[in-house]
Order: sequence, then structure tokens, then C-alpha cells
Amino acid sequence: MSMFCYQCEQTAKGTGCTLMGVCGKEAETAALQDLLIYAVKDISRYAYRAGQLGARDRDVDVFTVKALFSTLTNVNFDPVRFGGFMDEAAEMRTRAQKLYEKAAVKVGQTLERLDCPVRWWEGRADLDVLAHKGREVGIDQRTAKLGATTAGLQELIMYGLKGVAAYTDHAQILGKEDAQHYAAIHEMLDYLTRKPTDTGELLGRALKVGEINLKAMELLDAANTQTYGHPEPTQVRITPVKGKCIVVSGHDLKDLEELLKQTQGKGLNVYTHGEMLPCHAYPGLKKYQHLVGNYGGAWQDQRAEFGEFPGAILMTTNCLQKPKDGYKDRIFTAGLVGWPAVRHIADRDFAPVIEAALAAPGFPVDAPAQHITVGFGRNTVMSVAGKVIDLVKQGKIRHFYLVGGCDGAKPGRNYYTEFAEQVPGDCVILTLACGKYRFNKLEFGQIEGIPRLLDVGQCNDAYSAVQIAVALAQAFGVGVNDLPLSLILSWFEQKAVAILLTLLHLGVKDIRLGPSLPAFVTPEVLSVLVDKFAIKPITTVKEDLAATLGS
Repeated sequence: MSMFCYQCEQTAKGTGCTLMGVCGKEAETAALQDLLIYAVKDISRYAYRAGQLGARDRDVDVFTVKALFSTLTNVNFDPVRFGGFMDEAAEMRTRAQKLYEKAAVKVGQTLERLDCPVRWWEGRADLDVLAHKGREVGIDQRTAKLGATTAGLQELIMYGLKGVAAYTDHAQILGKEDAQHYAAIHEMLDYLTRKPTDTGELLGRALKVGEINLKAMELLDAANTQTYGHPEPTQVRITPVKGKCIVVSGHDLKDLEELLKQTQGKGLNVYTHGEMLPCHAYPGLKKYQHLVGNYGGAWQDQRAEFGEFPGAILMTTNCLQKPKDGYKDRIFTAGLVGWPAVRHIADRDFAPVIEAALAAPGFPVDAPAQHITVGFGRNTVMSVAGKVIDLVKQGKIRHFYLVGGCDGAKPGRNYYTEFAEQVPGDCVILTLACGKYRFNKLEFGQIEGIPRLLDVGQCNDAYSAVQIAVALAQAFGVGVNDLPLSLILSWFEQKAVAILLTLLHLGVKDIRLGPSLPAFVTPEVLSVLVDKFAIKPITTVKEDLAATLGS
């Protein structure tokens, strides 16, 4: 069975995975994901029209977001789970259609006939039938009809929406929602069903996705900080301590909180992994004494790291890799995450995780203590903004670099380590997302009490970084593009795409992106981005430092 997927940076040969995903995704699962995206677009046609008439179904809104998120890279690999998603999609389509029809009749509006070429909701109990339909609506089919540029731009919008969905889902879990935000997502999905082909219009819509994502990140920032408090500078132990243990990876703060509650008094130590590292900076989470530290690094190293971890493993949200047999019996998934034959936790009842951790040996001794510092969110940075501004005016801080984004296994990412190492001593580095693991254990020192490395948080904390930049620009009385600030970004999956679109929506220019450019961005589209936003691929550390410092 063949497939086609090019939504992540590590896609095969830089063009697309055709037999099996580099991520481990089987062709059947890829087809089911394509069909689910097709179904969500169909549902949104009705939801959008209903919304225009003042009618809304929250369950349809929430399902739309979760369905999109489930197809993000390294989230769910289980075809059976996708069969379940398709069942739910069929129910939501019926609800959305009735909602629209009732609202239209109420105001005397003639019903639009919304034909669907592939009747995806029929025969949905059979995964083979569903997979066959998924192949009918795959990217390669549209590319053959529309050409690489048009299809690629449509996918740029879709991948941005997948990133939006991830942040929206995180916020919704913590009780932060916005009806107009859901409506904007439905509107954009409906737009994609209208078979748009104009390059300029498609690029404009992609920037609109960036605006939608800004709202998603704003909602999530409010959800996180109102629930757990604003991050504050915190030292985090990065070496193990003696005792039985659980490691938590992914992004979901609520999952971590519930696990911490359920493990209190049970003699278990809890570690974060990957993008969960910033959780140690939230007052509402770091108050748990058995949240003892961070284990390991970025997501792509998990197979080796989890194989050596002597406890239970909990995967939340995304970043899952194919589990090795050596730990498959003690790894668990939660939320939208899934892998065939891996135990899934429903309703945050982590009893099986706790049982597995108590049965595992744990760490026999304390390792020598080592620490790193996290928690430099916008509140912390802006609390010393006056001092930072003075240091800039005095010439003691020459430049700021935002070096962040996704990490990955593809060659070329050592660039980011070398870049951070070679940033001059009178410059400050802000970092976020798991790309920081390339250099966050290095010693960078301080500039008159201001740390030269400021860890802003998870990938979604790009919102915090944006707010820092905007505040500094206002303080200096200049535009963001006039600040002594350069963005050196790495990308891997769709949340990074959404953040990039947000930065472009805000008019940020001269972004350097690597280690390679997206396969779905054709030379024609890239030339437009270069002309309008001066976006450029990374080159060499020496050349990029010289260009950004004007030397």
C-alpha cells in the first residue's frame, strides 16, 4: 500500500514519504488521517454556515479541533482509533448539517446544496473501505489536479490549522475557549473546500491562519498562567535521584497535574521530558515536592532514553515514537496520543501508570546533582525590562537572538548548537521549544545579572516571546523589525508552521529558518515569501552571525 505525506521536516528525501512515514506511520493510518481531514472540512462547511446564522454546537467545535490535532506528526499511529474518530465524525456531520438546516429555515434562507464527491460517512465500520476512500482524497491526488504550488499552499494553510488545533485543544482542556475562535477555524476549513487556486489569495489566507494562531496562543497562555501562575525562574535538576519513578513527555500540563495529585504519598518521583521541562517553572506545578527533575532531552532521543529509564512512561499530546519492545509494557498514552497495542489512559485515571512504576526497579542511587534554569516568561523578562533597556543603551547588550523551535534527528541541526556557542558574549539568547536541548546545558554566563540564556518555555510560549519583543519595541519607540533582534528558527511539524505564519502575520521579517525548507513550499511560493518578508534559509553560523550583527 502506498501513501504520500510531506507535512513534517524530516519527510523522506525532502519530498515526501510514499511507503511508510519516517515517523513510523503506516500507509493505512496515513490514508485514514487524510480521510479524517476530508471529513472535518465537510463538517466545517455546515458549522460555518450555521455560525453565520447565529447557531453553534460546542461539541462540533471541540471535535473539529481534536480531529485536526490527532493527525499532527507523532500524535496518533493507531488505525483502530482513527476508525473511532471516523464514527464520531459521521455523528458530528449529522449534527452540523441539522444545525445549519434548522437555522436556515428559521430565517427563511434557501438551503445550499453541499455535495460531497467522496461519501466518507458510508461503510465506516470497515477500516479497509475507509483507507481506500482516504487514498482517493490524498495530497498526491490533489497535486496531480492542481499542481505543486496550489496544492502546497492549500497544505500550508491546513498544516497551520493543525498547529492552531493543538494550541486550541490545550487551552480548551484548561477551560479557555472562544466561540469566535472556533468560528474562524470553521471558516478557514470551509475555504479549503471551495477549491481555491489563486496564489495571492492563498498566501493571504495563510497569513490569516497566523492571526488565528495568535488567538490560540493567547488563549493557551491565559489558560496556563491563570491555572498554574506565571512561570518564574526555577532551577531544575537534570540528573536522577534514588527511587521509583515516572517520566512524563508531551505538552499537557493538566495531565501532569493530575498525575502529581494521584502519586502523592506513594513513594514515586515524577520527571518531565522533552517539552514538559518548562512545567517546573509554574508555581502551581512545582509545589509538588515529588516533581524532582527533568530526564533526558528532546523527543527524537526518547527511544534510547526511555529504554534506560527504570520506571513508567506517560506520553501526552504528541512527540511519540515507535516504542521499543524493552519498554512497551511500561509506556502509556493519554489524550489524543496512540500507538497500536500500547495501553491508553482514559479520563486521567493513572492507576495503571502508578502500578507499572511501583513494579519497576527505579533508580538505585542519586546521580551527581546538576541543574539548569527555566522560567523566563514575559512576566519575568519584563520585570527587568528597565535594566535590559539601559544595558542596550549603554552598549553592554549588543543584540538579542531568539534561537528556538523544534528539534529533530535530521542532519544539520548541529548548526543551532554551534550558533548558540558562537553568539558573542555581549548578546542575549532567548530560546523556546525542544530545540533548546541542543545547547541549554551549556554555560553562557550573565551580563550584569541578566542571564545570557533565557528559556522562555514550550513551543506555544512563542506568544510570550512575541509579547517580550513588542514590549521592548514600544519601550525603544521603534518597530519590532528595528530591534536588535534576530530570529533563528528550526521547524519540524505543524505547530512550528502555525508559529511561523503568526510571525509573518505580525510583519516580522528576516527570519532564518532551517535546517531545511518545507517540501510543500514550492520555489514560486518561497520567492514571494523572500520578497515580502525576507525569509531565508540558514547558511553557515559564521555568515549568519555576520549578517545579523552587521559585521
